[in-house]
Amino acid sequence: MTLLKPTDSVPGAVFADLPDDPCYQPVARLPLPGDRERIRVVELLATGSNGGAQEHVFNLVSRIDRSRYDVSVCSLTAGSAIRRFEKAGIPVCVIEAADDADAVESVAAHLAAIGADVVHNHMYHAEVIGTQAALRVAETGRPRPFVVGTVHSSRVRSEADVELLRDLTPRMDHLIAVSTSIVRKIDGEGRHGAPVSLIYNGIDLARYDQLVPCCTLRDEYGLPPEGPIVGVVARLEPEKGHPTLIEAWPTVVAAFPDASLLIIGEGSRLEALTAQARDLGLERSVIFTGRRDDVPEVTKSLDVAVLPSYREAQGLTILEAMALSRPVVASNVGGIPEMIEDGRTGLLVPPHDPDALAGAIVRLLSDHPLADTLGRAGHDLVHERFCVELMVRAVESIYDEAVVGVQQLAG
Repeated sequence: MTLLKPTDSVPGAVFADLPDDPCYQPVARLPLPGDRERIRVVELLATGSNGGAQEHVFNLVSRIDRSRYDVSVCSLTAGSAIRRFEKAGIPVCVIEAADDADAVESVAAHLAAIGADVVHNHMYHAEVIGTQAALRVAETGRPRPFVVGTVHSSRVRSEADVELLRDLTPRMDHLIAVSTSIVRKIDGEGRHGAPVSLIYNGIDLARYDQLVPCCTLRDEYGLPPEGPIVGVVARLEPEKGHPTLIEAWPTVVAAFPDASLLIIGEGSRLEALTAQARDLGLERSVIFTGRRDDVPEVTKSLDVAVLPSYREAQGLTILEAMALSRPVVASNVGGIPEMIEDGRTGLLVPPHDPDALAGAIVRLLSDHPLADTLGRAGHDLVHERFCVELMVRAVESIYDEAVVGVQQLAG
């Protein structure tokens, strides 16, 4: 097994060594104690809408060893992601409470009813509710579930929110960061008292290797028959940087008049972004597709994939584009540079810089050998370091701490 080692840079943080062949390295697990057959895990989501955290959880529960882990999903709101879990046959519950106090009681009752060994919280609100719910279970005289939290977001929270997390973190058993930038964020917020592991989001490579591009895009949106297609897959929220991309787009169209920009996703900024594109006279070349259920196929159809974020924990959609051998342009922020080496596996540009963003897109549309080289290098990197098997095995090892014990795992 792979042992975790402490780092000097972040107090209490631990990192997993990457095996030479991470996607196919066999793993041996210690037997569960007593007559226990499986470890019962509840994945608690802050929201049931679509996003990187929900994709992460779906990949995790879809590939986890069901013979050893009895996993279900609970969400604090309903949404399209919940329907996806249900369609896949994954047990799901939705707890929509009037306030946090009611949510804590309801989640605690759910954890107690199913005898959860682990509650794995995803995103801020789930960390707050799930941790307090586990403590509430203990107050009733039952064994407290092992508390795991994955920090998915680079969002800068209010001091009150950070103070609450600081107070709760010593009551947690393990934190997971999806990038080293998130490790630094956890430390910068003063969240000490729980070990931290770096576990990158993983991509289900089997889902992408034989994928066929979406062949209906040009007909669906009336795109020019031969023009290049650039796209961004991201929630339409302020941190994702869509305004900079739209501001950059006239420069791209000046170089490639038949180019089309697909903005794929839903969110609160749709009206504002639509107005920005209209004011720039880009109604014909900038298409807002809304939510699509065939995002991988659409991504496979892109000539260039873009992520112009102003902040980003990791950027799962960029990993997906790289898995599909698409050349990528992304902002040099957060965890993105941990995936993209500028000029080797993609192109990095400063955030909020439409000229640099336009220049990078035009460069890839103009230089096909470079675009192909970056696409292949990105594909190879995802296979080497970001496969879902590596992520799942690392998370499974943390779940084992709940019942096998840290000392046994280290021995």
